[in-house]
Amino acid sequence: MVYVGSSTQDFEGVMELIVQACLVQMLLYCASQTAGLTVVTNPWIFDGVVQTELNRTVSLTCKSEDSGSELLWLRNDASVLTTEGNRLGQSSLCVTPVTRDDHLATFICQLKADSSSNVSVTLNVTYAPVHSGTEEVSVEEEGALVLQCDVRAIPPVLVSWQLNGASVDLSLGGFVAANDGITARLSVNIVRRPLHQGAYECVTTSTVYGSSTKSFQVTVDDKTLKFPLMPMIAGLVVVFFTTLLAIVSRWKRIMKCFK
Repeated sequence: MVYVGSSTQDFEGVMELIVQACLVQMLLYCASQTAGLTVVTNPWIFDGVVQTELNRTVSLTCKSEDSGSELLWLRNDASVLTTEGNRLGQSSLCVTPVTRDDHLATFICQLKADSSSNVSVTLNVTYAPVHSGTEEVSVEEEGALVLQCDVRAIPPVLVSWQLNGASVDLSLGGFVAANDGITARLSVNIVRRPLHQGAYECVTTSTVYGSSTKSFQVTVDDKTLKFPLMPMIAGLVVVFFTTLLAIVSRWKRIMKCFK
């Protein structure tokens, strides 16, 4: 800001007004206020929302103009237990460590004597998806292949799949991609070694945290001949009892010859 004035006194007066305006702006960013109640937060609050990240700590301090009034805390309409010395005139909460379940959680500070007198703070928790490393996957020829990676993130991420360094073409090879916001999957119903063996990558891209990758090394094995176990067992049982009956019958004839 550039200021042009007629005297040093005028300049000092304007600078004082600027400082006061900056202090008011800082108060708006670090506190949420309603009639008689104020919540001061760390990190700062803006428009009733505290921006934080996974595994961080958020502190909330609620203050009442009446130092003798008793304060209560709610988290998503459920009561939060506070110690007896942490209720009169001022009450503090500490959320640590911040978890995924704290995303969009709303903390309300209110007067015990008048629940309509309250002030609220909502947490906006950002985090990146948790996936990395390489997973070895073996599948038989003509078997089914399913690859999956965790894509839970705030803000949501873009997901792409690569095979041997090139983007997977979903129009070829029988690939099917799915993403429910929690798990991304790439599947093939009938695996063919020339088409599906190789190095796969699940790549997630976040506007906040950048890109992260989980790798899969897929090996397609020869198809093994699978015997129908239950029919085989049933057949052996039939053969056993047939043989047993034949032996018993033959034994009876032999015994008759000796009488």
